[in-house]
Amino acid sequence: MTTPLPTLSILDLTPISEGSTATQTLHNSLDLAQQGDALGYHRYWLSEHHNTSMLASGAPELMVGQIAARTPRIKVGTGGIMLPNHAPLKVAENFRLLEALYPGRIDLGLGRAPGTDMRTALALRRSREALQAEDFPEQLTELQAYLDNQAIAGIQAIPLGVPAPAVWMLGSSTFGAQLAAARGLPFAFAHHIQPEPALLALQLYHQLFQPNRRNESPQAMLAISVICAETDQAANEPAMSADLTLLRFHQFRGQPGPIPSVAEAKMQLYNPAEQDLIKSNRQRMFVGSPSTLKHQLSALAHSMGVKELMINTLTHAHSDRLNSYRLLAEAFALNDRMKT
Repeated sequence: MTTPLPTLSILDLTPISEGSTATQTLHNSLDLAQQGDALGYHRYWLSEHHNTSMLASGAPELMVGQIAARTPRIKVGTGGIMLPNHAPLKVAENFRLLEALYPGRIDLGLGRAPGTDMRTALALRRSREALQAEDFPEQLTELQAYLDNQAIAGIQAIPLGVPAPAVWMLGSSTFGAQLAAARGLPFAFAHHIQPEPALLALQLYHQLFQPNRRNESPQAMLAISVICAETDQAANEPAMSADLTLLRFHQFRGQPGPIPSVAEAKMQLYNPAEQDLIKSNRQRMFVGSPSTLKHQLSALAHSMGVKELMINTLTHAHSDRLNSYRLLAEAFALNDRMKT
């Protein structure tokens, strides 16, 4: 029996490469989104991070509007908006506005992590009480009310009369899975961050899902790290930049700096502990040729019970990134399947 092919989407962290700039990185994202649309990818999501020299976008909702304006078809959204950093009313208004402009194409992916260090989170949330509060479910309730045209204390989110965008819950543990299930929301698991709990979280999500008027059945997606090239050996070369980046992420407490070049990565001499860490990090990456990855990713989606994979590709060269997404799209026949 043939394993069915999953739908593929794109997760863009807006990584800044060594020798490049934030401006160029953001224009690369616009280019990748347009290429992804033409290649047949289903969604294009952007992440929220702060106080880092590695990533360019702290305001993914602004990029959502820019990308939606430049693409005719692909769904565009956030992976995600870190809700504790924002007032639910403002998030609702941002995404109602986007939905009004691009109806049926906007996804609001929500997370509860700060997307940064605690000092920066304090600057975003403006008080230690807000920083320490465990009120994410209450914030979610408030946001959903605004999105559903409900008034809270006489306040409504504008523009009025606009359908709510699709709301997704993000998570890298069982907490997000169970909350998504209880609220009847679609769920995206961050396998690229923490693969170990993925299967249990997705099983719990499907078991506990409570249908509602918006979502009658569970809808789950897995976000994964992938680097594809023409051969398995060729794919290993751009992956060396990702290896060094993830190693530095651990060594420098989440502040690795821009993505190093392959040449720089090749010059590194790793001690045994660093080699072990790189080997461990490779366990949450999929690196290989189109045929290798078609088999691996289809088997992964089947084993996890998901029909959609969101692909994050971290390379130094924009051309390598584009090539990786192109080869995957061809291997999975995205454009042909989109037409059927």
